[in-house]
Amino acid sequence: MRILIVGCGYVGVPLGAELVKLGHEVHGLRRTLDGAAELEAAGIKPLAGDVSRPEDLAVLPGPYDWVVNLVSSSKGGPEAYQQVYVDGSRNLIAWLRGQSAPPKKFVYTSSTSVYAQADGSSVKETSPTEPKSPTSQLLVEAEKVVLEAAQQGFPGVVLRVAGIYGPDRGHLFHKFCRNEARIDGDGLRIINMIHRADVVGCIISALKSGRAGEVYNTVDDEPVTQTTFYRWLAETLGKAMPPHATEDETATRKRGETSKKVQNRRLKAELGYQFKFPTFRQGYTTEIKRLEDAGLLELAKDER
Repeated sequence: MRILIVGCGYVGVPLGAELVKLGHEVHGLRRTLDGAAELEAAGIKPLAGDVSRPEDLAVLPGPYDWVVNLVSSSKGGPEAYQQVYVDGSRNLIAWLRGQSAPPKKFVYTSSTSVYAQADGSSVKETSPTEPKSPTSQLLVEAEKVVLEAAQQGFPGVVLRVAGIYGPDRGHLFHKFCRNEARIDGDGLRIINMIHRADVVGCIISALKSGRAGEVYNTVDDEPVTQTTFYRWLAETLGKAMPPHATEDETATRKRGETSKKVQNRRLKAELGYQFKFPTFRQGYTTEIKRLEDAGLLELAKDER
C-alpha cells in the first residue's frame, strides 16, 4: 500500500515506522520539513504542506491507498481548530476525491473530549456528543465533515482517541513526579487513557478493517478514578499521595471538565484489536522501567 500520514509527529512517526516494517510505502506530511531526518530514519518519506491551504495539497505526490489524518492544532484556540480540523478535513477530502484513484481508507483521529458527560456514566459511540468547550465543539464539526463524506461514498473512519501517554508523554504522571499533582474534590473524577503503542495498533486495525462511516472509541480497558491512578503511582514509586486541590484550584479546573467511562467494546469486537497495554498499570510499568534504565526517572522529594 501507498500510505500518507498527515501530521506525522508523536503518533505518526511510530505508526509510519510500523507500516514500513509491514512492507508499505509511507509518506509523512508536516507543515515544514523541520525534523525530516526523524522521518527518514523511520523509513518515512517526508513531505511539507499545510492542510488549511488547498494549494499545498495540490502539489503532493498522490494518489494514496490509505490516508491517516493525525493533524494537530499545536495547542491553539478555536481559530486554529477551525483551520486545522474542520477546514483541513474538508480540504483533504476534496483533494483526495479529485485524485485519479481515491483512497481505499481514510482514518481521522478525533478525541474523547467530544463527550461532555460529567456524571461518571459509561459512554459509547452512540452517546450524545455535546461538549461545552468551543474547541471540542469544533472537533465534533470535523467528525461531521468526515462522516457526511462517508455517506457519499468516501471511505472515512473516525477514531475518538483518549488521553495518550507513553515515552515523553503523560501529563498527570509527570506532574505527580514533580509534586505538582492535585486531587480534585473527592478524587472520583474518571480518567480515560491509551498508550501510544496501542493508538498505533488501533489505527492499523482501522485501516485494515474499519467500516466507512463508523466511529470507534480508542481507549484502553480501564477508565480509572483520579485517586486510583495516583494511589497506584504512589505505591509503585514510593511517594506520598498528592494533596487535595484548594477550592479555587478546583473551581478553575472544573470549567469544561468531564468524568465518564469511555467504552471500547466496538473497537475490540469489530476490529479484533488486542491491547498491548490493556490498562495504565502495564503501560506505566513499562514507561517507568524505561526511564529508570535510561537514568531519566526524576522524582521530587515529598513535601510532607
